[in-house]
Amino acid sequence: MEATKKLEPIEAAKLFVKKHFPNCQGAVLAGSVVRGEATHTSDLDIVIFDKNLASAYRESFIDFGWAIETFVHNLTTYQSYFQMDFQDAKPSMQRMVLEGIPIRDEGILDSIKKEAKEMLENGPERWTDEIIRTKLYFITDALDDFVGCNNRAEELFIANALAELIHEFILRTNGCWIGSSKWIVRALKHYDVKFTEEFVEAFEAFYRTGDKSKVILLSERVLEPYGGRLFEGFSLGKEKL
Repeated sequence: MEATKKLEPIEAAKLFVKKHFPNCQGAVLAGSVVRGEATHTSDLDIVIFDKNLASAYRESFIDFGWAIETFVHNLTTYQSYFQMDFQDAKPSMQRMVLEGIPIRDEGILDSIKKEAKEMLENGPERWTDEIIRTKLYFITDALDDFVGCNNRAEELFIANALAELIHEFILRTNGCWIGSSKWIVRALKHYDVKFTEEFVEAFEAFYRTGDKSKVILLSERVLEPYGGRLFEGFSLGKEKL
């Protein structure tokens, strides 16, 4: 059977919306194809707004030569997703809406894009001193495990956990959004390109050679402005007398 020809992203998105969501009030094409970062495995991310829907849902398709991921909302459900992403400090929905290329618009997209833009520019909720102290403890615990471990298999996964904790700590204490998976590096670059290079270099050196020194130095440098490693005296959940 002959493979379906892959159309240009915008053309495919327009045909897809017309075919599957003909009555929607708005649709935007987002994701890597919009950012100019598409690879041969990239799909199309399309956010749909349909006032007649009772609830939001996500659905995947293969059509017009593309894998297509849809994020389908009515004219209010997207706000709860904005709020969830705000609480997680990972504004994926806001980014999709703001960067998205309009595919269909019956006069609703400007206000939704404005909401997304304001949330992105304001940044996530600032951490309290109590949260910072708790995060210091968990990073200290992971770092101590990393330093003391001599089992290569275990070291790999401790390093993974430490990298996520360090990225979260440096970004949240500086009022920045965080990421997951490939968005960890993207979020770090948005904060500080030089720090990101040092972060990647430190963990790459460990994964390639087993040398922990750069990861340890980087971790301690991140913690130093907040008093360094924290263990003695830390408690969690203890009732105050």
